[in-house]
Amino acid sequence: MTATVVITRTDGVLEIRLNRPEKKNALTRAMYDAMADAFRQVDADPTLRVALLTGTGDTFTSGNDIADFQARAAGNREASASRFLPTISSMQKPLIAAVNGAAIGVGTTMLMHCDLIVAARSARFVMPFTSLGLVPEAASSLLFPRLLGHQRASALLLLGEPLDAATAHEWGFVNRVVDDTALMETAHEIAQRLAALPPQAVRLTKRLIRHGASDVAGRIDEELALFRERLGSPEAAEAFKAFLEKRRPDFSQFA
Repeated sequence: MTATVVITRTDGVLEIRLNRPEKKNALTRAMYDAMADAFRQVDADPTLRVALLTGTGDTFTSGNDIADFQARAAGNREASASRFLPTISSMQKPLIAAVNGAAIGVGTTMLMHCDLIVAARSARFVMPFTSLGLVPEAASSLLFPRLLGHQRASALLLLGEPLDAATAHEWGFVNRVVDDTALMETAHEIAQRLAALPPQAVRLTKRLIRHGASDVAGRIDEELALFRERLGSPEAAEAFKAFLEKRRPDFSQFA
């Protein structure tokens, strides 16, 4: 039986590929759990530096598998994404998304918890929650207005208006838009750049961005404390030594 989530690792990068193209990568409970387990693996394994999430075929994901979704609702069982959402939102290491084609519902809202997003030109983001009698999830009702502004977020979440890749880039939702054929090469290139950086400095920077103090004074204090600590770190020592010796720093020894 073909795995619906395929996990591969290369040079410190764990690629997590949704692999149910015959169903447009519609997400089942098993797929959510497999992704959550993979994210936890990345954080726990010191040899892994970055996670990369993508889909097989012409669709990133069409969202929740309706049959699986209905069965859980009818049986009053735990939501399919109950483990997945807390895990993706609390990852310590960087998570990159390579969006191939349509990202529907949770396929878009999960992206708010990714650190970098590369989109194929064919990518299309749609959140049709209200038309299905539902409401947004994954903290999208908080994060989209914060990122895009109230009016744009309302069009996306209330009306379910689609967002194409070029507009998503213009609005600051995705980092880069590339030809479909260049998507994975570009995503892996970015992942390798991240994997080559000092790993603890990367994790701490992500923590500041995602979970730092919400006020300016508090954030300054938090940054200063970490900055002083990092000045004496082995990672900084290697960076400074490499600069003086005019060579490329080697951070592979650090976890």
